[in-house]
Amino acid sequence: MTSQKHETFGRVGIWSSALHMSRTDDAGGKAIAEAARELEELGFGTIWLGGSPSPEDAAALVEATRTATVATGILSIWDHTAEAVAARIAAIDADARGRFVLGLGVSHGPMVPQYSKPYSAMVAYLDALDAAAPPVEPGRRVLAALGPKMLELAAGRALGAHPYLVTTEHTAEAREALGSDALLAPELTVVLDTDPDRARTTARNMLGMYLQLPNYTDNLLRLGFAESDFDGGGSVRLLDALFALGDAERVKDRTRAYLDAGADHVALQVLTAAEGGGGLPLAEWRELAAVFGDEL
Repeated sequence: MTSQKHETFGRVGIWSSALHMSRTDDAGGKAIAEAARELEELGFGTIWLGGSPSPEDAAALVEATRTATVATGILSIWDHTAEAVAARIAAIDADARGRFVLGLGVSHGPMVPQYSKPYSAMVAYLDALDAAAPPVEPGRRVLAALGPKMLELAAGRALGAHPYLVTTEHTAEAREALGSDALLAPELTVVLDTDPDRARTTARNMLGMYLQLPNYTDNLLRLGFAESDFDGGGSVRLLDALFALGDAERVKDRTRAYLDAGADHVALQVLTAAEGGGGLPLAEWRELAAVFGDEL
């Protein structure tokens, strides 16, 4: 349901944790820059920098691209002060800065020693971004919102929400909570493998870690899943609801389901068995671009 307000995102983007230039050498950084430029040439409207990126990672990806929207998915508010983030964004070339969107999240208690009152912490962080000189304005930020309170905050204090590891049912509920104007850009993990058992094994290898994090499991329980669905890395029912498993046409169908449920944009994360979710899956990105064609 992409509105004119959110057309710069496109209907489909790519989410990847392998695009951190600060975590590699010069050769690796060059490969990342070339991959990012190919993604925009393929037609993907937004490149989501996953895996808790730093402000420097985000700035480097903006500067490496020419036309694509670049968004963090998601920068942890516990890892970087609002003042430092605002200063680094301000230093990006003015012509490119308008293509950058700051995705923010509260991360997870088991991963953050100082984790406390996440909702209040996010409100304070947004206040600090507003007060920075220059500020990071609401129209240039999105929140990693899952529950009702954070979704309400995303609608009121940001451009919208970027939920991770969610179902189409959550997307429909999030659209209702956000209202019609806010951006809704869920992430959808993709396994391009036509062998169902092998595809689910690849998905479970990734999902197991997330099923140890209460923010995700509590959200899934709210959506009607049971504790038993979390056993062994995820039941078939859970995997089929959270992932797009199969060929590129299947991915296209699943993406349409999220768009039909109320998403403006879907951020596709390609997961491969060979890389364990890492690396630059160039062949898979090209395959997806080919099947989506003009729908990107």
